[in-house]
Amino acid sequence: MPDAPLWKTSPNLALNQLVAERRAAGDHVVHLGFGESRLPAFGPLTEQLARGARRNAYGPVAGGLEVRQAVAGYFSRRKLPTHADQIVVGPGSKPLLMALQHVLPGDVILPRPAWNSYAPQARLAGKKAYPVQIPAECGGIPDPSALRDAVIAARATGGDPRTVILTLPDNPTGTLAPPVLVREICAIAEELDLVIVSDEIYRDIVHDPTTPFLSPAEVAPNRTIVTNGLSKTLALGGWRIGVCRFPEGPWGQGVRDGVISVASEVWSTLAGPMQEVAAYAFAEPPEIRRRLGASARLHGALARAVHRIMVNAGAICRPPTGGFYVYPDFEPLREHLALRGITDSDSLQRHLFDAYGVMVLAGHHLGDDESALRFKAATSMLYGDTAEQQEEALASDDPLSLPHVATVLAHIEESFTKLCG
Repeated sequence: MPDAPLWKTSPNLALNQLVAERRAAGDHVVHLGFGESRLPAFGPLTEQLARGARRNAYGPVAGGLEVRQAVAGYFSRRKLPTHADQIVVGPGSKPLLMALQHVLPGDVILPRPAWNSYAPQARLAGKKAYPVQIPAECGGIPDPSALRDAVIAARATGGDPRTVILTLPDNPTGTLAPPVLVREICAIAEELDLVIVSDEIYRDIVHDPTTPFLSPAEVAPNRTIVTNGLSKTLALGGWRIGVCRFPEGPWGQGVRDGVISVASEVWSTLAGPMQEVAAYAFAEPPEIRRRLGASARLHGALARAVHRIMVNAGAICRPPTGGFYVYPDFEPLREHLALRGITDSDSLQRHLFDAYGVMVLAGHHLGDDESALRFKAATSMLYGDTAEQQEEALASDDPLSLPHVATVLAHIEESFTKLCG
């Protein structure tokens, strides 16, 4: 028999399983390695789920009209006029992104670093992923000048990059690309005829509501596909609800038809009860808007707290402005860390876990240079171990002062003080 392919579990999911096993064995672990919004399911959402339990029949592959109209309204309220026939819903944005990899022609340009599933998805679809370094001020987008150079160089040597993936706000850096950079990326996409896939799963987790958000679909509407979902903003990762918005016109309709074709052979349709939830959530009644606002405030407070700890320990780190991540760089402490046997992102991740019980996701899993001393720290698992503690953190005007939050932040701070002291 031929050798089996070397399949690998996504590293963040593998780390999450490892942490679960260690905790089940009685170990104390501070989990910064997995981007789950650790908040209870909002009561009105669970009511919609129960109401939708009667929906046990298959439905349209793209999703029913009610849910697609709700999603279209969501985008329209965000300066992206949208009709229901531009929408497809699916079991999370992840399979929708995978479907796009199968439908869109050519290879893919990714920011470096980037969410750890973009590159494997490209490879699974038989594509090459070209990483392009992010600019100094933010992540989620390739540096504009480097993007142009990378595409021209790749095409000159027989490559075929035709799609660029952006993440607004960004996972892993926890930053939001400003409008000026989004416009530059869109101009290059027009110049070089690139499709833009804008992953906006963190769109409603901008920490300061006055921060300007510009979707590339506003600037380059005819070549931008937008994905989103409820996993992060409403803490519904396990319910798997994702959405995709396609451009108007024949080209957008063609790509949408392709995604529907893939969906018809892979997941058939978003589960009926989840469509009930999605129609309610994307309609954004007042209680959902309040929940979104409270969640964004909490995510921002904890991200800023962990950012301060990293900077005080001696790391270089972009200030977080969206999502729930920080991405510190411990290069200034390389000589000191080398004395502890820490010489790259993998050994830094292992040392933090083995010595201090702090789990992070090493930067090389995100396409970064393995020799760099960088990692992603997800701050969204620090709100408490019980639903009651998490709701208390969500409702608090000063969540950092709550004993269960302060205790875990103190553990993180003590760990990095020992590491870098």
